[in-house]
Amino acid sequence: MLPTGDTMTSPWDLYDQLIDEIPADITVTAIHTDGKWRRVATSEDGAGMAFGMNVQSRPRAIEDPSDLVGRPLRDVAALAKSWNFEDAGVGMAAVNAYHSHPVRALAHGFRPCKENNWARTFHPYGPFVAGKRVAVIGHFPFAAAAMPDAAELTILERNVFDGDYPDSACEYLLPEMDYVFISGSAFVNKTMPRLLALAADAHTVVLGPSTPASPAILRAGATTVMSFASAHPARLEDGLAGRTLQGMYDAGMRVELSRP
Repeated sequence: MLPTGDTMTSPWDLYDQLIDEIPADITVTAIHTDGKWRRVATSEDGAGMAFGMNVQSRPRAIEDPSDLVGRPLRDVAALAKSWNFEDAGVGMAAVNAYHSHPVRALAHGFRPCKENNWARTFHPYGPFVAGKRVAVIGHFPFAAAAMPDAAELTILERNVFDGDYPDSACEYLLPEMDYVFISGSAFVNKTMPRLLALAADAHTVVLGPSTPASPAILRAGATTVMSFASAHPARLEDGLAGRTLQGMYDAGMRVELSRP
């Protein structure tokens, strides 16, 4: 359910909102698909990232993503709806290049996180989850140590590690949880709308560089959204390549927005 009283009639509604808000006059200036993250840079110096899943059972929209350079950002962002997850990663990076531009994110009410380090994401929640049932979707290796007093901590992951639940267990376990943390990579594999619905009764946090800095995610049911905002595409490339001391954090900042 949507806190604003709006109704999502289709799982695509959230994607369509994110894509349709992108103006037609912003273009793509660079696309990078090497390494862990797919990255898109724009004519307004936007720099968006999304997790690269490299799952390509369906045909690609275009064989060489660099051929999309010069195209309208909104057209490339539409690839977020592709069932070829490599294309979808590029599409979500394009979505994030718009929504997670620092000027736009701050204008929409996002504020810098107290610590500009994803490894510190869960620590502020430690006191709040004490005695609570907590689910984390995505294998974040630093989650358990940050929330030692949770009554129950359940990790759900598509590519499981020892002790993880397979992500198919979300259907059964999420409705029972008090707190649910969802990796933004769920936008790439299209599970985000369903996960938000399953966690409707929980305090739900959508987080990670794959997450758009958009209030639309709050309207779709999240309690808090944590994203990464950057307007320095070249610096981001240097950071991800290990050529700067602080990595990606030299190119941008973690930002967050919560429902009142």
